[in-house]
Amino acid sequence: MTYDLYIGDRAFSSWSLRGWLMLEHFKLPYRAHLVGLYSGTLAADIASLAPARTVPVLVCEDGAVLFDSMAIAEELATRHPDAGLWPQAPKARALARSIAAEMHAGFQALRGECPMQLFHQWVGFQPSEAVLRELARLEVLVSHAKALATDGPWLFGAYSIADAFFAPLMARIAGFGLPVNVEVAAYVNTTLMDPAFRLWRAEGVAVSYQPFPYPLPLKTADWPLSVCES
Repeated sequence: MTYDLYIGDRAFSSWSLRGWLMLEHFKLPYRAHLVGLYSGTLAADIASLAPARTVPVLVCEDGAVLFDSMAIAEELATRHPDAGLWPQAPKARALARSIAAEMHAGFQALRGECPMQLFHQWVGFQPSEAVLRELARLEVLVSHAKALATDGPWLFGAYSIADAFFAPLMARIAGFGLPVNVEVAAYVNTTLMDPAFRLWRAEGVAVSYQPFPYPLPLKTADWPLSVCES
């Protein structure tokens, strides 16, 4: 079975990153198709995939079309029960599903004020109180996940769907220099050093944009290789 995954611009499309990481990390066969998220051709590029209207879109070999990242996650877990997409232990699996769902639906201040971009780090960004509250919530979720983790650096030890869902937020923390505690900083660094994430970023920043999406009146620094706790 080979999947067809339709994704937006890698440097900016956080939802696409989630879908791609699930396929890449679990070595599920796929073909990636880049659509014009920022060139204005998105609707035409996925017209044949109706009722999909956003990315990522996953097309299964049997013709099933999935156009929501959580739906993609659950369908992949159902179709590949031995791939380990969710943690094996029931308690850890239940928490992983819960925190992935919260990440899927929540963290609206971080989404709105800190759009994912993988080119550089903004210097001097001042997070709002809403963003700081969401970062505090993130610290709670990571702490609870790590309490159930087996050996390994990811949220539950081994890589899982939850890590794919958290990856864009880890990129936001790196790209905006956001303040986090030592536990979250270590997890951000694990994401930044992940070979799959680094491949995605390398392909994303190979594209130039004029004008740059989501500009800010701030100076920039090189993309960080790691972050420090605040």
